[in-house]
Amino acid sequence: MSTVLAAGSLAFGGRLAGAVDCDIHAGVPRVQALYPYLPDYWRDFMRDSENPNLEPNTWPANSPLSARPGSRAAQEPAGSDPALLRTQVLDATGARCAIVNCPYGIAALRNEYWAAAMATALNDWMAAEWLAGEARLLGSIVVAPQSPEAAVKEIERLAPDPRFVQVLLPARTEMPLGRRHYWPIFEAAERHGLPVCIHAGGGAGNPTMPVGWAYYYVEDYAAHAQAAQTQLVSLVSEGVFSKFPRLRLVFAECGWTWLPSLAWRFDKNWKGLRREIPWVDRLPSAIIREHCRFTLQPVDAPDEPRHLLETFDMAGGEDLLLFSSDWPHWHDDAEDPLPAGLSPEAERKLLVTNAEGIYRLP
Repeated sequence: MSTVLAAGSLAFGGRLAGAVDCDIHAGVPRVQALYPYLPDYWRDFMRDSENPNLEPNTWPANSPLSARPGSRAAQEPAGSDPALLRTQVLDATGARCAIVNCPYGIAALRNEYWAAAMATALNDWMAAEWLAGEARLLGSIVVAPQSPEAAVKEIERLAPDPRFVQVLLPARTEMPLGRRHYWPIFEAAERHGLPVCIHAGGGAGNPTMPVGWAYYYVEDYAAHAQAAQTQLVSLVSEGVFSKFPRLRLVFAECGWTWLPSLAWRFDKNWKGLRREIPWVDRLPSAIIREHCRFTLQPVDAPDEPRHLLETFDMAGGEDLLLFSSDWPHWHDDAEDPLPAGLSPEAERKLLVTNAEGIYRLP
């Protein structure tokens, strides 16, 4: 639900002035850009492999959904130019700040040591190339889910830096995120007061759909929210929030209009099966409302605006949703970035207050 103007900039009559944009992307222009931030061993390792391309295929470069017009500088990947981001998002909207997510292809690497080194290099590149030159940008700590031990070290290293406000994990992982394998990551995030952002993308060799591999990108794209739903059910059912009661999660670019039906089904089944998971001591929907937030984009909106507003209310959107432009991706070209008919209080929560409640904002 984003208006795309000439040169891809966003402008909504000043409604977004002072907003917190909770999901924009930084694209790595080419893998060699990370070499200065890698130890010699891994730099030589990658050169011996002829500079492997780690760009994820979650957003195909030439797909109309992957990039707004004007968000690509020369032949570089969309979203890889901080100057364009500054012009098209921060200056155009008057946003107070924006949180940068870099869903690079680290989660797909089969070598966990290489993945950990790439996560560290990516974070150092982000700090030097994006955050150092723009006070309105805040970063996400990229970690390698293949190695929770290395992920914890990376969180410990960067948590003291106030420019980093959350830990980033992909929605598609080797195992459901509720598994104890990942618990050290959640423990470290909770201890440092950092939310964990589960962002669309990732891939660790598993089929992208529950019944196998898709032939076409439209299949993969339409079914992507299933990964987020699976992770949400896993995290609640396997007791992550019982073990880490102060943990907060943000689901980014995973949609949210599916939330009411999932929560209703989850509550209904929990009532009949609660003895199987006694650590889930209240309705799953109540746990989700307390611990989880969801970014606005992409919006799977019906033609009738009031139906979207009804879904917004049923999902608890006034308290659960965070504004996001998802720059440079282009999900829609509707005339307004927000659901029509929101009260001033609900709009304020969506644009600012909800983000203030979950992030360490300057």
